[in-house]
Amino acid sequence: MTITTPLKLAILWHMHQPNYQEPGSNRMVLPWVRLHATKDYLDMLLTVGEYENVRVTFNLVPSLLDQLQMYVDGGSDPHLDLSRLRAEDMTPSQKADLLESFFAANLSHMIEPHRRYHELFRKARNGAGGGVLPSLFSSQEIRDLQVWSNLVWADPMFHVESPLKELLAQGRNFSEEQKQALLDWQIDVIGKIGPAYRDYFKRHKVDISFTPYYHPILPLLCDTDVALEATPRLTLPEKRFCHPEDAEWHIRRSMEKFEEWFDAPMVGMWPSEGSVSEEVAEMLIRLGVKWVATDEEILYGSLKKSNMDPRSHAIHAVYEYGSGLKVFFRDHALSDRIGFVYSGWDADKAAEDFIGHLRRLRQLLADHLDQTVVPVILDGENAWEYFPNDGRDFLDELYRRLNDDPLIQTVTLTEAAQSLKSQSLPSLFAGSWINHNFSIWIGHQEDNAAWDLLSEARNTLTEFEKQHSDFDPTAAWRQIYIAEGSDWCWWYGDEHRGAGNEQFDRIFRRHLMAVYELLGLEVPARLYDPIYRAGAGLKAVSPDALVTPEIDGRLSDFYEWAGAGYFDCLKAGGAMHRVERYFSRIHFAYDHQRLYIRLDFVDVKALALVKKPVFQIAFFTPEVRHLMLTPTGADEAAEEAGWYQYCLGDMLELAVDRSWLWKEGFGQVGFTVALLDGQENLENWPEDEPIEVNVAEKDKEMFWPA
Repeated sequence: MTITTPLKLAILWHMHQPNYQEPGSNRMVLPWVRLHATKDYLDMLLTVGEYENVRVTFNLVPSLLDQLQMYVDGGSDPHLDLSRLRAEDMTPSQKADLLESFFAANLSHMIEPHRRYHELFRKARNGAGGGVLPSLFSSQEIRDLQVWSNLVWADPMFHVESPLKELLAQGRNFSEEQKQALLDWQIDVIGKIGPAYRDYFKRHKVDISFTPYYHPILPLLCDTDVALEATPRLTLPEKRFCHPEDAEWHIRRSMEKFEEWFDAPMVGMWPSEGSVSEEVAEMLIRLGVKWVATDEEILYGSLKKSNMDPRSHAIHAVYEYGSGLKVFFRDHALSDRIGFVYSGWDADKAAEDFIGHLRRLRQLLADHLDQTVVPVILDGENAWEYFPNDGRDFLDELYRRLNDDPLIQTVTLTEAAQSLKSQSLPSLFAGSWINHNFSIWIGHQEDNAAWDLLSEARNTLTEFEKQHSDFDPTAAWRQIYIAEGSDWCWWYGDEHRGAGNEQFDRIFRRHLMAVYELLGLEVPARLYDPIYRAGAGLKAVSPDALVTPEIDGRLSDFYEWAGAGYFDCLKAGGAMHRVERYFSRIHFAYDHQRLYIRLDFVDVKALALVKKPVFQIAFFTPEVRHLMLTPTGADEAAEEAGWYQYCLGDMLELAVDRSWLWKEGFGQVGFTVALLDGQENLENWPEDEPIEVNVAEKDKEMFWPA
């Protein structure tokens, strides 16, 4: 092995939005496909094309391409409809809708940098407490808001084009003609996306892979019981969903779509959310897929399942499952540095840090470079709105360095699969890229209710087909396949609660309603009843992974506490709670040495108004132990003995040695947290029973089956 042999880096950008199409129409319920089209889908491709030596893979979701084509063919969405209306002709109700939804953009990077947009934002939000009066906004202000709400979703690459450069220079007082020209420009850009990907693929500038058609969690479609492999105690839906034929439909239809678009067979796949299982892998082999990618945590589970030592097998090797399916495992840390860390860094520093990590990896793997590739796989669209200049500065600097660095060679995953030596992997652990399990999509009461409703609708369709041989079921099956997408259950349960949950719930149920409508049957009443319960989740959610956070008082990256349990203080609070609130959420987790607690605040600055702040953490094992933590010091004897470590910054992070709580180092513990001002109790949680944590004996955690 010569010293000049480069380290191979395989970057995959995953381009995805849920299927927003209203059943039976060319209207999308939400505008995100259109807005991301002008901000991410085309410019990400064109940016790579500027660097001769940079090769990447783009993973596309077929249903995303369908929705892009709908816009080209005249499709619309509520945001576009409101944008098209003449400001002078809008009703007060339409103006109210516009003022409610036209600021859905990143405040720091998409609203504040533009003076006029920020003015309108402040004016609208100043009246938010009692409702914004549309009559306070002139027609010119409404039209300027229509323009800016679309203009900020155009990538900086296009700012030199007309009509964007004129709109940006003018800043305000736009005309109806200018606004319509901007909206026409959007549709024109959308029309260029598909042909551009086809052109770059045929010229071998990039590689393309597809996800299963409507982005389902394939292992769960094959058999929902597979979730028990990663989480044996998981509560499953009442009705077992076991339809590998549906999983095969999503894969086959993707492969057909790929050939339609690119006149070539589909070689590889990033399965939705990196979700894999042995049944899915065997199906991919049978259908002719040559490579698949998932997360490094799945490798650890697969090695353990294969009775192989994880310590002697690198995540950066190429593995082969069965008869010819190459499997790549994403470098979790490097991928997340791009997705969640670098947005707050200068572009030069971020690119230098990334290249530095790769060079150190090359030194460590110098003897195995002929069988080594570093897969960096992440979302290719949503991260950039958190970067200055839509991530353009960072990507340019990163690609420039990769283009010119002789010790790093970018390759596509197809090239890596074809050219690198591989190691045999006898078994494949069933899980996703999030905490190596499927708990995001199944197990919570809301998730399980969604699966049961899906099962019911599917069973109704199959029975109807048996009784009506002359019925064309194509449209009804399409609604089933759309409802099998992963995005709906992503928003059910306790993991992702936000402003869009109710809307995603409605979209999911609407697709199932459409099945009954297409069959001419009465829609079951329960489909009109929301699955999502805004007041749910008042109890503590248990950890589902080992977690080792850095005790530095800040969230180092988005996934630092991923897999931790939590208690939501704001949701648990009722009408009788005091107005002054300090704690927003309590996180808790453990690893083999320590128990961790993290306290999040409603506003950390409010602590400065507390004269003598003391954080009291009480542990019940059943012996009661207390820790009294202050911003300046704590129980010195305990700290000197190494029992715990803590740091107060944006949040309070605490690590407690397990041996301090139990002689054996494991067991059940309850804990409460309180904020005191001297001797005065300002707030304590939970208000009734302590948060309970079952800390398992080392290597007997239920996160991984024995």
